[in-house]
Amino acid sequence: MVLAVEFLKQAKQFLEEQLPPQIIIKGYKKACELALGRLDEIALDLSKTSEDKKVELLKKCAETALCSKLVNKEKGFFAEMVVKAVLSLDKSAHVNMIGIKKVTGGSLADSMLVDGVAFKKTFSYAGFEQQPKLFVNPKILLLNLELELKAEKDNAEIRINKPEEYQQIVDAEWRIIYEKLEKIAESGAQVVLSRLPIGDLATQYFADRKIFCAGRVEESDMARTRLATGADIQTTVNGLTPEVLGSCGKFEEVQIGSERWNIFSNCPSAKTATIILRGGAQQFLEEADRSLHDAVMIVRRAQRTERVVGGGGAVDLELSRYLKEYSRTISGAEQSVVAAFGKAFEVIPRALSINSGADATNILNSLRSLHQNPETGMWMGVDCYNCTTINTMDAYIWEPAIVKRNALASATEAACLILSIDETVKNPLSEQPAGGKGKGGKGPMRR
Repeated sequence: MVLAVEFLKQAKQFLEEQLPPQIIIKGYKKACELALGRLDEIALDLSKTSEDKKVELLKKCAETALCSKLVNKEKGFFAEMVVKAVLSLDKSAHVNMIGIKKVTGGSLADSMLVDGVAFKKTFSYAGFEQQPKLFVNPKILLLNLELELKAEKDNAEIRINKPEEYQQIVDAEWRIIYEKLEKIAESGAQVVLSRLPIGDLATQYFADRKIFCAGRVEESDMARTRLATGADIQTTVNGLTPEVLGSCGKFEEVQIGSERWNIFSNCPSAKTATIILRGGAQQFLEEADRSLHDAVMIVRRAQRTERVVGGGGAVDLELSRYLKEYSRTISGAEQSVVAAFGKAFEVIPRALSINSGADATNILNSLRSLHQNPETGMWMGVDCYNCTTINTMDAYIWEPAIVKRNALASATEAACLILSIDETVKNPLSEQPAGGKGKGGKGPMRR
Protein backbone atom coordinates (compact mmCIF):
# COMPACT_ATOMS: atom_id res chain seq x y z
CA MET A 1 0.00 0.00 0.00
CA VAL A 2 2.81 2.38 0.91
CA LEU A 3 4.55 1.73 -2.42
CA ALA A 4 1.33 2.11 -4.45
CA VAL A 5 0.58 5.48 -2.85
CA GLU A 6 4.13 6.68 -3.48
CA PHE A 7 3.95 5.57 -7.13
CA LEU A 8 0.79 7.67 -7.52
CA LYS A 9 2.41 10.61 -5.74
CA GLN A 10 5.34 10.51 -8.18
CA ALA A 11 2.91 10.29 -11.12
CA LYS A 12 1.02 13.40 -10.02
CA GLN A 13 3.71 15.76 -11.31
CA PHE A 14 3.53 14.18 -14.77
CA LEU A 15 -0.26 14.45 -14.86
CA GLU A 16 -0.04 18.12 -13.95
CA GLU A 17 2.34 18.59 -16.89
CA GLN A 18 -0.30 17.01 -19.16
CA LEU A 19 1.74 13.88 -19.84
CA PRO A 20 -0.68 11.18 -21.10
CA PRO A 21 -1.41 8.51 -18.45
CA GLN A 22 -0.72 5.81 -21.03
CA ILE A 23 2.94 6.84 -21.18
CA ILE A 24 3.20 6.85 -17.37
CA ILE A 25 1.63 3.39 -17.18
CA LYS A 26 3.95 2.07 -19.88
CA GLY A 27 6.99 3.48 -18.05
CA TYR A 28 5.84 2.08 -14.71
CA LYS A 29 5.33 -1.41 -16.11
CA LYS A 30 8.75 -1.38 -17.75
CA ALA A 31 10.37 -0.15 -14.55
CA CYS A 32 8.56 -2.87 -12.59
CA GLU A 33 9.93 -5.57 -14.90
CA LEU A 34 13.44 -4.18 -14.49
CA ALA A 35 13.09 -4.05 -10.69
CA LEU A 36 11.80 -7.62 -10.53
CA GLY A 37 14.69 -8.78 -12.68
CA ARG A 38 17.18 -7.02 -10.42
CA LEU A 39 15.47 -8.52 -7.37
CA ASP A 40 16.01 -12.03 -8.73
CA GLU A 41 19.68 -11.24 -9.40
CA ILE A 42 20.56 -10.07 -5.91
CA ALA A 43 18.40 -12.45 -3.82
CA LEU A 44 20.40 -14.78 -1.59
CA ASP A 45 19.74 -18.49 -2.24
CA LEU A 46 19.59 -20.62 0.92
CA SER A 47 19.09 -23.96 -0.84
CA LYS A 48 22.80 -24.78 -0.81
CA THR A 49 23.24 -24.32 2.93
CA SER A 50 23.20 -27.23 5.39
CA GLU A 51 20.04 -28.13 7.27
CA ASP A 52 21.38 -26.89 10.61
CA LYS A 53 22.46 -23.61 9.06
CA LYS A 54 19.12 -23.27 7.29
CA VAL A 55 17.25 -23.67 10.59
CA GLU A 56 19.33 -20.91 12.15
CA LEU A 57 18.64 -18.65 9.18
CA LEU A 58 14.90 -19.31 9.40
CA LYS A 59 15.02 -18.37 13.08
CA LYS A 60 16.62 -15.07 12.11
CA CYS A 61 13.78 -14.45 9.65
CA ALA A 62 11.23 -15.14 12.39
CA GLU A 63 13.03 -12.82 14.83
CA THR A 64 13.00 -10.05 12.21
CA ALA A 65 9.23 -10.42 11.87
CA LEU A 66 8.78 -10.29 15.67
CA CYS A 67 11.11 -7.33 16.33
CA SER A 68 8.39 -4.69 16.08
CA LYS A 69 5.69 -6.69 17.90
CA LEU A 70 4.58 -6.73 21.53
CA VAL A 71 6.28 -10.10 21.99
CA ASN A 72 9.70 -8.77 20.90
CA LYS A 73 11.18 -9.40 24.37
CA GLU A 74 10.60 -13.11 23.86
CA LYS A 75 11.40 -13.11 20.13
CA GLY A 76 14.11 -15.77 20.48
CA PHE A 77 11.75 -18.09 22.36
CA PHE A 78 8.91 -17.67 19.88
CA ALA A 79 11.17 -17.72 16.80
CA GLU A 80 12.40 -21.19 17.74
CA MET A 81 8.82 -22.31 18.38
CA VAL A 82 7.61 -20.96 15.03
CA VAL A 83 10.45 -22.57 13.07
CA LYS A 84 9.83 -25.95 14.75
CA ALA A 85 6.13 -25.70 13.91
CA VAL A 86 6.77 -24.81 10.26
CA LEU A 87 9.45 -27.46 9.77
CA SER A 88 7.16 -30.11 11.27
CA LEU A 89 4.81 -29.67 8.29
CA ASP A 90 5.23 -30.97 4.78
CA LYS A 91 6.13 -28.26 2.29
CA SER A 92 2.86 -28.86 0.44
CA ALA A 93 0.75 -28.68 3.62
CA HIS A 94 -1.54 -25.69 4.16
CA VAL A 95 -0.59 -23.14 6.79
CA ASN A 96 -3.88 -23.92 8.59
CA MET A 97 -2.21 -27.12 9.79
CA ILE A 98 -0.52 -24.87 12.36
CA GLY A 99 -3.10 -23.97 14.99
CA ILE A 100 -2.66 -21.11 17.46
CA LYS A 101 -4.70 -21.39 20.65
CA LYS A 102 -4.94 -18.74 23.36
CA VAL A 103 -5.11 -19.53 27.10
CA THR A 104 -5.33 -16.64 29.55
CA GLY A 105 -3.15 -16.81 32.63
CA GLY A 106 0.56 -17.40 33.14
CA SER A 107 3.34 -15.64 31.26
CA LEU A 108 4.56 -15.70 27.68
CA ALA A 109 7.32 -18.11 28.71
CA ASP A 110 4.63 -20.64 29.65
CA SER A 111 3.58 -20.90 26.00
CA MET A 112 4.17 -24.31 24.47
CA LEU A 113 4.33 -26.13 21.15
CA VAL A 114 2.32 -29.32 20.74
CA ASP A 115 3.44 -31.75 18.06
CA GLY A 116 -0.07 -32.56 16.95
CA VAL A 117 -3.61 -31.28 17.47
CA ALA A 118 -4.80 -29.59 20.64
CA PHE A 119 -8.15 -28.01 21.45
CA LYS A 120 -10.04 -26.99 24.56
CA LYS A 121 -12.36 -29.54 26.14
CA THR A 122 -15.89 -29.03 24.88
CA PHE A 123 -19.07 -28.97 26.93
CA SER A 124 -19.72 -32.37 28.49
CA TYR A 125 -22.47 -34.08 30.46
CA ALA A 126 -22.33 -36.02 33.71
CA GLY A 127 -20.32 -39.21 33.39
CA PHE A 128 -17.49 -37.50 31.57
CA GLU A 129 -15.29 -37.67 34.68
CA GLN A 130 -15.39 -41.47 34.57
CA GLN A 131 -13.95 -41.65 31.06
CA PRO A 132 -10.23 -42.49 30.64
CA LYS A 133 -8.02 -39.48 29.94
CA LEU A 134 -4.99 -41.19 28.38
CA PHE A 135 -4.62 -43.59 25.44
CA VAL A 136 -1.58 -44.92 23.58
CA ASN A 137 -2.15 -45.65 19.87
CA PRO A 138 -5.94 -45.23 20.17
CA LYS A 139 -8.48 -45.82 17.42
CA ILE A 140 -10.23 -42.53 16.65
CA LEU A 141 -13.72 -42.12 15.21
CA LEU A 142 -14.89 -38.76 13.84
CA LEU A 143 -18.61 -38.15 13.46
CA ASN A 144 -20.94 -35.52 12.13
CA LEU A 145 -23.80 -37.10 13.98
CA GLU A 146 -25.97 -36.26 16.97
CA LEU A 147 -25.80 -38.84 19.75
CA GLU A 148 -28.71 -37.91 22.01
CA LEU A 149 -32.42 -38.43 22.20
CA LYS A 150 -34.16 -36.35 19.58
CA ALA A 151 -36.31 -33.52 20.89
CA GLU A 152 -39.88 -33.39 19.62
CA LYS A 153 -40.51 -31.05 16.74
CA ASP A 154 -42.60 -27.96 17.32
CA ASN A 155 -46.33 -28.56 16.83
CA ALA A 156 -45.70 -32.29 16.38
CA GLU A 157 -48.83 -34.39 16.73
CA ILE A 158 -49.05 -38.15 17.26
CA ARG A 159 -52.42 -39.86 17.34
CA ILE A 160 -52.68 -43.08 19.30
CA ASN A 161 -55.59 -45.29 20.20
CA LYS A 162 -54.22 -46.89 23.37
CA PRO A 163 -51.61 -46.04 26.01
CA GLU A 164 -49.44 -48.99 24.99
CA GLU A 165 -48.77 -47.35 21.62
CA TYR A 166 -47.17 -44.35 23.33
CA GLN A 167 -44.82 -46.66 25.20
CA GLN A 168 -43.88 -48.29 21.89
CA ILE A 169 -42.89 -44.87 20.50
CA VAL A 170 -40.71 -44.12 23.53
CA ASP A 171 -39.10 -47.57 23.34
CA ALA A 172 -38.35 -47.06 19.63
CA GLU A 173 -36.50 -43.82 20.36
CA TRP A 174 -34.35 -45.49 23.00
CA ARG A 175 -33.73 -48.46 20.72
CA ILE A 176 -32.46 -46.16 17.95
CA ILE A 177 -29.93 -44.35 20.15
CA TYR A 178 -28.73 -47.61 21.76
CA GLU A 179 -28.21 -49.21 18.33
CA LYS A 180 -25.99 -46.31 17.33
CA LEU A 181 -23.94 -46.54 20.53
CA GLU A 182 -23.55 -50.31 20.21
CA LYS A 183 -22.23 -50.01 16.64
CA ILE A 184 -19.69 -47.39 17.76
CA ALA A 185 -18.50 -49.62 20.60
CA GLU A 186 -18.27 -52.64 18.27
CA SER A 187 -16.10 -50.67 15.82
CA GLY A 188 -13.26 -50.67 18.35
CA ALA A 189 -13.03 -46.87 18.59
CA GLN A 190 -11.50 -45.59 21.82
CA VAL A 191 -11.83 -41.84 21.11
CA VAL A 192 -15.06 -40.49 19.61
CA LEU A 193 -15.35 -36.88 18.42
CA SER A 194 -18.43 -35.30 16.91
CA ARG A 195 -19.31 -31.94 15.41
CA LEU A 196 -22.81 -32.30 16.91
CA PRO A 197 -23.81 -32.81 20.56
CA ILE A 198 -23.15 -36.04 22.44
CA GLY A 199 -25.81 -36.27 25.16
CA ASP A 200 -25.72 -37.53 28.75
CA LEU A 201 -26.95 -41.01 27.82
CA ALA A 202 -24.13 -41.52 25.29
CA THR A 203 -21.54 -39.97 27.62
CA GLN A 204 -22.35 -42.42 30.40
CA TYR A 205 -22.54 -45.32 27.93
CA PHE A 206 -19.04 -44.56 26.64
CA ALA A 207 -17.69 -44.06 30.17
CA ASP A 208 -18.90 -47.52 31.19
CA ARG A 209 -16.99 -49.01 28.25
CA LYS A 210 -13.78 -46.96 28.78
CA ILE A 211 -14.31 -44.85 25.67
CA PHE A 212 -13.51 -41.13 25.53
CA CYS A 213 -15.98 -38.84 23.75
CA ALA A 214 -16.30 -35.13 22.97
CA GLY A 215 -19.17 -33.39 21.22
CA ARG A 216 -19.56 -29.93 19.69
CA VAL A 217 -15.96 -29.93 18.41
CA GLU A 218 -15.22 -26.88 16.27
CA GLU A 219 -15.07 -27.44 12.54
CA SER A 220 -11.46 -26.20 12.21
CA ASP A 221 -10.27 -28.52 14.99
CA MET A 222 -12.18 -31.42 13.47
CA ALA A 223 -10.60 -30.77 10.07
CA ARG A 224 -7.07 -30.72 11.49
CA THR A 225 -7.75 -33.88 13.49
CA ARG A 226 -9.04 -35.60 10.37
CA LEU A 227 -5.93 -34.76 8.38
CA ALA A 228 -3.55 -35.59 11.23
CA THR A 229 -5.04 -38.92 12.30
CA GLY A 230 -6.23 -40.19 8.91
CA ALA A 231 -9.81 -40.72 10.10
CA ASP A 232 -12.78 -40.13 7.82
CA ILE A 233 -15.70 -38.09 9.14
CA GLN A 234 -18.80 -40.29 9.22
CA THR A 235 -22.40 -39.12 8.95
CA THR A 236 -23.77 -42.54 9.95
CA VAL A 237 -22.68 -45.38 12.20
CA ASN A 238 -23.82 -48.05 9.76
CA GLY A 239 -21.02 -49.98 8.10
CA LEU A 240 -18.15 -48.72 10.26
CA THR A 241 -14.92 -50.42 9.13
CA PRO A 242 -11.34 -50.20 10.44
CA GLU A 243 -10.42 -48.13 7.36
CA VAL A 244 -12.50 -45.14 8.49
CA LEU A 245 -10.85 -45.03 11.92
CA GLY A 246 -7.80 -42.87 12.54
CA SER A 247 -4.95 -43.19 14.99
CA CYS A 248 -2.24 -41.22 16.77
CA GLY A 249 0.73 -42.06 18.95
CA LYS A 250 -0.80 -40.66 22.11
CA PHE A 251 -4.03 -39.02 23.24
CA GLU A 252 -4.39 -37.32 26.61
CA GLU A 253 -6.46 -34.72 28.38
CA VAL A 254 -4.33 -32.28 30.38
CA GLN A 255 -4.84 -29.17 32.48
CA ILE A 256 -3.57 -25.93 30.91
CA GLY A 257 -4.38 -22.83 32.91
CA SER A 258 -7.92 -23.08 34.17
CA GLU A 259 -9.11 -25.25 31.26
CA ARG A 260 -8.87 -28.89 30.26
CA TRP A 261 -7.32 -29.57 26.84
CA ASN A 262 -7.47 -32.59 24.53
CA ILE A 263 -4.13 -33.30 22.84
CA PHE A 264 -3.44 -35.69 19.95
CA SER A 265 0.33 -36.11 19.50
CA ASN A 266 2.62 -38.13 17.20
CA CYS A 267 0.05 -38.22 14.42
CA PRO A 268 1.11 -40.46 11.48
CA SER A 269 -1.00 -39.30 8.54
CA ALA A 270 -0.19 -35.60 8.18
CA LYS A 271 2.14 -33.43 10.18
CA THR A 272 0.47 -30.70 12.19
CA ALA A 273 1.38 -28.51 15.14
CA THR A 274 -0.42 -26.36 17.69
CA ILE A 275 1.03 -23.34 19.47
CA ILE A 276 -0.63 -22.72 22.85
CA LEU A 277 -0.17 -19.06 23.81
CA ARG A 278 -0.23 -17.99 27.46
CA GLY A 279 -0.64 -14.43 28.70
CA GLY A 280 -2.33 -12.21 31.22
CA ALA A 281 -5.02 -10.43 29.20
CA GLN A 282 -7.17 -11.50 26.27
CA GLN A 283 -6.28 -8.36 24.28
CA PHE A 284 -2.58 -9.13 24.67
CA LEU A 285 -3.13 -12.70 23.53
CA GLU A 286 -4.99 -11.49 20.45
CA GLU A 287 -2.05 -9.26 19.49
CA ALA A 288 0.42 -12.08 20.19
CA ASP A 289 -1.67 -14.34 17.94
CA ARG A 290 -1.41 -11.85 15.06
CA SER A 291 2.33 -11.45 15.67
CA LEU A 292 2.98 -15.18 15.55
CA HIS A 293 0.85 -15.51 12.44
CA ASP A 294 3.10 -12.96 10.70
CA ALA A 295 6.20 -14.88 11.77
CA VAL A 296 4.72 -18.19 10.62
CA MET A 297 3.92 -16.78 7.18
CA ILE A 298 7.40 -15.25 6.79
CA VAL A 299 9.17 -18.47 7.78
CA ARG A 300 6.80 -20.48 5.58
CA ARG A 301 7.62 -18.29 2.59
CA ALA A 302 11.34 -18.43 3.25
CA GLN A 303 11.22 -22.21 3.61
CA ARG A 304 9.34 -22.67 0.34
CA THR A 305 11.29 -20.27 -1.84
CA GLU A 306 14.66 -20.45 -0.03
CA ARG A 307 15.52 -16.99 -1.36
CA VAL A 308 15.82 -13.92 0.87
CA VAL A 309 16.81 -10.25 0.56
CA GLY A 310 17.98 -7.69 3.08
CA GLY A 311 15.27 -5.77 4.91
CA GLY A 312 15.48 -2.41 6.64
CA GLY A 313 15.00 -0.60 3.32
CA ALA A 314 18.25 -2.02 1.89
CA VAL A 315 16.70 -3.82 -1.06
CA ASP A 316 14.45 -0.81 -1.76
CA LEU A 317 17.40 1.56 -2.03
CA GLU A 318 19.28 -0.90 -4.23
CA LEU A 319 16.32 -1.06 -6.63
CA SER A 320 16.06 2.73 -6.50
CA ARG A 321 19.74 3.12 -7.40
CA TYR A 322 19.47 0.56 -10.19
CA LEU A 323 16.44 2.22 -11.84
CA LYS A 324 17.91 5.71 -11.57
CA GLU A 325 21.09 4.55 -13.31
CA TYR A 326 19.09 2.75 -15.97
CA SER A 327 16.97 5.86 -16.63
CA ARG A 328 20.12 7.71 -17.71
CA THR A 329 20.59 5.22 -20.56
CA ILE A 330 17.23 5.97 -22.20
CA SER A 331 15.67 9.13 -23.55
CA GLY A 332 12.27 10.74 -23.86
CA ALA A 333 9.45 10.96 -21.35
CA GLU A 334 10.06 7.38 -20.33
CA GLN A 335 13.37 8.43 -18.74
CA SER A 336 11.67 10.68 -16.19
CA VAL A 337 8.95 8.12 -15.47
CA VAL A 338 11.44 5.33 -14.74
CA ALA A 339 13.53 7.66 -12.55
CA ALA A 340 10.41 8.70 -10.61
CA PHE A 341 9.46 5.04 -10.17
CA GLY A 342 12.90 4.40 -8.71
CA LYS A 343 12.67 7.41 -6.41
CA ALA A 344 9.41 6.08 -4.97
CA PHE A 345 11.29 3.19 -3.35
CA GLU A 346 12.90 5.63 -0.93
CA VAL A 347 9.59 5.89 0.92
CA ILE A 348 10.32 2.60 2.75
CA PRO A 349 13.65 3.60 4.41
CA ARG A 350 12.24 7.09 5.03
CA ALA A 351 9.25 5.64 6.91
CA LEU A 352 11.54 3.32 8.90
CA SER A 353 13.76 6.27 9.87
CA ILE A 354 10.84 8.45 10.94
CA ASN A 355 9.23 5.64 12.95
CA SER A 356 12.55 5.04 14.70
CA GLY A 357 12.88 8.69 15.70
CA ALA A 358 15.91 9.23 13.45
CA ASP A 359 16.67 12.11 11.09
CA ALA A 360 15.28 10.71 7.85
CA THR A 361 17.17 13.19 5.67
CA ASN A 362 20.57 12.31 7.11
CA ILE A 363 19.85 8.58 7.01
CA LEU A 364 18.75 8.70 3.37
CA ASN A 365 21.71 10.80 2.30
CA SER A 366 24.06 8.37 3.99
CA LEU A 367 22.37 5.34 2.42
CA ARG A 368 22.38 6.89 -1.06
CA SER A 369 26.13 7.42 -0.72
CA LEU A 370 26.73 3.87 0.50
CA HIS A 371 24.63 2.34 -2.27
CA GLN A 372 26.71 4.02 -4.96
CA ASN A 373 29.08 1.06 -4.57
CA PRO A 374 26.87 -2.04 -4.91
CA GLU A 375 29.68 -4.42 -3.99
CA THR A 376 30.00 -3.04 -0.46
CA GLY A 377 26.81 -1.08 0.14
CA MET A 378 24.10 -3.16 -1.52
CA TRP A 379 22.65 -4.40 1.77
CA MET A 380 23.03 -1.24 3.83
CA GLY A 381 19.75 -0.28 5.46
CA VAL A 382 18.21 1.47 8.45
CA ASP A 383 19.22 0.44 11.97
CA CYS A 384 15.98 1.18 13.83
CA TYR A 385 17.57 0.63 17.27
CA ASN A 386 20.62 2.89 16.99
CA CYS A 387 19.13 5.34 14.42
CA THR A 388 21.98 4.80 11.96
CA THR A 389 22.85 2.55 9.02
CA ILE A 390 23.64 -1.16 9.19
CA ASN A 391 24.45 -4.07 6.90
CA THR A 392 21.10 -5.81 7.08
CA MET A 393 22.34 -9.05 5.54
CA ASP A 394 25.06 -9.45 8.18
CA ALA A 395 22.58 -8.47 10.91
CA TYR A 396 20.08 -11.08 9.66
CA ILE A 397 17.41 -8.46 8.97
CA TRP A 398 15.88 -10.46 6.14
CA GLU A 399 12.63 -10.93 4.33
CA PRO A 400 11.63 -13.55 1.72
CA ALA A 401 12.28 -12.40 -1.84
CA ILE A 402 8.85 -13.62 -2.94
CA VAL A 403 7.16 -11.30 -0.43
CA LYS A 404 9.03 -8.31 -1.83
CA ARG A 405 8.32 -9.44 -5.36
CA ASN A 406 4.58 -9.78 -4.73
CA ALA A 407 4.43 -6.41 -2.96
CA LEU A 408 6.19 -4.65 -5.84
CA ALA A 409 4.07 -6.28 -8.54
CA SER A 410 0.81 -5.64 -6.67
CA ALA A 411 1.67 -2.00 -5.89
CA THR A 412 2.55 -1.33 -9.54
CA GLU A 413 -0.64 -2.97 -10.76
CA ALA A 414 -2.77 -0.97 -8.32
CA ALA A 415 -1.13 2.33 -9.29
CA CYS A 416 -1.51 1.63 -13.02
CA LEU A 417 -5.15 0.67 -12.53
CA ILE A 418 -5.92 4.00 -10.84
CA LEU A 419 -3.95 5.94 -13.47
CA SER A 420 -6.01 4.30 -16.20
CA ILE A 421 -9.17 6.10 -14.96
CA ASP A 422 -9.31 8.96 -17.45
CA GLU A 423 -12.53 10.66 -16.36
CA THR A 424 -14.94 10.80 -13.44
CA VAL A 425 -18.60 11.33 -14.27
CA LYS A 426 -20.60 12.74 -11.37
CA ASN A 427 -24.32 12.23 -11.00
CA PRO A 428 -25.92 15.59 -10.10
CA LEU A 429 -28.61 13.83 -8.08
CA SER A 430 -25.99 12.46 -5.72
CA GLU A 431 -25.14 15.93 -4.38
CA GLN A 432 -26.55 16.30 -0.90
CA PRO A 433 -27.72 19.71 0.33
CA ALA A 434 -26.38 20.91 3.66
CA GLY A 435 -28.26 19.29 6.52
CA GLY A 436 -30.36 17.11 4.25
CA LYS A 437 -30.28 13.93 2.26
CA GLY A 438 -29.79 13.48 -1.47
CA LYS A 439 -32.52 12.62 -3.94
CA GLY A 440 -31.57 9.00 -4.41
CA GLY A 441 -28.54 9.31 -6.71
CA LYS A 442 -26.00 6.50 -6.83
CA GLY A 443 -22.87 8.63 -6.51
CA PRO A 444 -19.97 9.24 -8.91
CA MET A 445 -19.49 6.91 -11.83
CA ARG A 446 -15.97 6.14 -13.08
CA ARG A 447 -14.85 4.70 -16.31
